[in-house]
Amino acid sequence: MTEKYSAKIVSLNEDKIGTAAHGTATFEIENDIMKIHISMKDTPKNTQHWEHFHGFPDGKEAQIATKAQDVNGDGFVDLPETEPVSGTTMVPFDAAPHDMNVPNDTYPVSDENGSFEYDKEVPLDKLRAKFNEVFGTDDLELDKRVIYVHGVPEDLVLPDTIAGAVGHYDQHVTLPIGVGKIIKD
Repeated sequence: MTEKYSAKIVSLNEDKIGTAAHGTATFEIENDIMKIHISMKDTPKNTQHWEHFHGFPDGKEAQIATKAQDVNGDGFVDLPETEPVSGTTMVPFDAAPHDMNVPNDTYPVSDENGSFEYDKEVPLDKLRAKFNEVFGTDDLELDKRVIYVHGVPEDLVLPDTIAGAVGHYDQHVTLPIGVGKIIKD
């Protein structure tokens, strides 16, 4: 039996970054493989875009962040401001999602038009084992998660109030530009 999930990705921080990123994500689980397809348009061009699903380890349902999450009033919704409604970063959509190694340089890079496609087949046994190691459960609960797309060009001027650095990656890498609620189809 095939399980299918999808998300309509809408823009976040568009009034501050100059583009209104949007797209779709689909997740198809069959025969212990999860096929992931993400299609994005109007993202900042020629930029690497981190993308992940976020959620709550306790199974609480995650919601997408909106401008209402801008608690410090700087006009941006940064990564830490998403956490109260969306939870923590869980699984990256990079070269090896099943490794759950979030900070790396193997995420998609948008083209000169601000578009990119991401396709990956992930071995569920490896992903579930790593998910259990990190979060104490092997149940991905996709329909309780949200997807985020991150990343703005290094030359975009950001206020000092923007938080969210991860390791040596600064806020330009982690600033959310798109978000979508994952639903079961």
